[in-house]
Amino acid sequence: MSDDADGRKKLLASAGVPFGSFSKPNDHAPFARHVVLVTSGKGGVGKSTVAVNLASVYAQRDWRVGLLDADVHGPSIPRMLSLTEEELRWNDADRIQVAENFGIRAMSVGMTTPTADTPLIWRASVATSAMIQLLDDVDWGPLDVLVIDMPPGTGDTQITMLQEVHVTAAVVVTTPQAVATDDVRRAIRMLREVRVPVGGVVENMSGPLFGEGGGRALAEAYGVPFLGTIPLELAIRESSDQGRPLAATGTPAQRAYYQQIADGLGLDREPTGSP
Repeated sequence: MSDDADGRKKLLASAGVPFGSFSKPNDHAPFARHVVLVTSGKGGVGKSTVAVNLASVYAQRDWRVGLLDADVHGPSIPRMLSLTEEELRWNDADRIQVAENFGIRAMSVGMTTPTADTPLIWRASVATSAMIQLLDDVDWGPLDVLVIDMPPGTGDTQITMLQEVHVTAAVVVTTPQAVATDDVRRAIRMLREVRVPVGGVVENMSGPLFGEGGGRALAEAYGVPFLGTIPLELAIRESSDQGRPLAATGTPAQRAYYQQIADGLGLDREPTGSP
């Protein structure tokens, strides 16, 4: 069996992990002071871009930052952090070694496949068990914040994460137009019904093409904070494709889009010198 096949087999060894509940979630991320979910009810709204750049803001502030790519069937974090050549590796303690770039410790199932276009043809139960193992068996080290890039929708992966980690806040990403905000409303309803704190709404790709104001109106309708507007800019798309987070490499004005989101969440950091 090849090393890649061995790695994938080992990654799936946690099938059958007992799940927690919404009222009493397990704690599969005790190493992180804060867990922030970046989520949406709809694909294509720029969730991963927001997740990468939000993580980058904290890294630029010298926080210990982890980024978990939970979008099993469409992992994009490796490309966005210039980690497409990374492969799954185990250290001497038989734990998965974390990949790192731009001060962000990252892990993605996209690092488990032999080629970039290898599909993960997994049932939901297998995919969610793999996510739990990427929390349990990765050598994350102590983190000030773990950012989790969620897949779109309100299905098995979302349910698993809400039952398996203590979430500090969820950042809900939408584009301004009604066809997007209609789906995002369902995501906010889900979070509120299971009593997960909604840190706020981000309006992404704002501007003439998709309109403006839909994200702010959505936040006002549900009584949650509005964290900011990110315009539809070519530089944002280019930086994502090039694997260079704009929050680390952009102009002060471009960095400010994502700094505002982090500021709005108001997370506190472990005092210097804490374990």
